[in-house]
Amino acid sequence: MRLHPDIRIERRTIGAEKAPLLVVDQFVSDAEELVANAALKPYAQSMRYFPGVRSKASLAYQRVFDTELKPTLLDFFGLDGTTLRFGMCHYSLITTPADKLATLQRVPHVDSLGWQGLATIHYLFTRNLGGTAFYRHRKTGFEYLDETRQETYLASLIRECDGPDAPGPEYINGDTPLFQQIAKQDGIFNRLLVYRRNSLHSGCLGRDFVPDTNPLTGRLSINCFIDVGR
Repeated sequence: MRLHPDIRIERRTIGAEKAPLLVVDQFVSDAEELVANAALKPYAQSMRYFPGVRSKASLAYQRVFDTELKPTLLDFFGLDGTTLRFGMCHYSLITTPADKLATLQRVPHVDSLGWQGLATIHYLFTRNLGGTAFYRHRKTGFEYLDETRQETYLASLIRECDGPDAPGPEYINGDTPLFQQIAKQDGIFNRLLVYRRNSLHSGCLGRDFVPDTNPLTGRLSINCFIDVGR
């Protein structure tokens, strides 16, 4: 697996707290082969809060990050390490209807609390199935969570989800009474996003989104959790 010869890398920041965001267009040269491979794999329901099914991606996919993107990741995100470790690297398909979402699936989330952990999403669909957005929690002003913020944030969110502004049975997709959207990236085929796992974020799925379990036509992506070691 190789990087696309026309790869474009943009270094951006998110919101007032300036969390780093890497936007990579034309990521790999063989994205169509990734989709074809995804169609052959078995999928299982995610045990976490992801609203869909997942299947492991190949080690060859991980090696692209290690051999080609590692210097950029270490430098741009200020990571203290020399090696990349993948806690997760899965094909992902969103398959949960909006009216079946749990409460925490209706609001932005973080994947972990540490500064060193990265998340990636690599879009592998060509239809208009939404991208990824980042949010500020209006009550606390938090755009990311860490151990010093978690208790305050969760206490506030629990109260709000029991009140008149509780999120309805739909995917968040823009401003709400509880959250302000502070950045958004469209889901473009072969675009990769890399961001800190503690940034509040969510997929952008409109009210007209219809879940599709076919990797060839559904909202397919590859998602990774990356940590650093020595």
